[in-house]
Amino acid sequence: MVFQTGPTKRKPVTVERARALRKGQTVTEMLLWRELKDRRLENLKFRRQVPIGPFIVGFYCAEKRLIVELDGFVHKERVVQIKDYRREQYLRENGYRVLRFTNDEANHDMMKVLRTIVATCKESR
Repeated sequence: MVFQTGPTKRKPVTVERARALRKGQTVTEMLLWRELKDRRLENLKFRRQVPIGPFIVGFYCAEKRLIVELDGFVHKERVVQIKDYRREQYLRENGYRVLRFTNDEANHDMMKVLRTIVATCKESR
């Protein structure tokens, strides 16, 4: 396997962790993935649990450089919020757009989540 350099550099351990995350996705991730896979949303190609730099992002549309994250209850903890902030800052500094939704938002209003994703993809950069 060839590994890239720069902000998209992938380490073997990160690739293995991403594979494990894809196999053990949460119910909410499954629900969102059902809507995003196979170009079902506005013909946009999304991948899930993608290594980007030292991080693994939940859902990624390379064409739009858009990352979609789902946050469970653990993301309410201050320590996790600080890590999320630093992670998001790194991603934005490297040219990615990041959308975050809570699991509750996705579970209770999936259409709103999808509309937000589409609207963000249509915004010019």
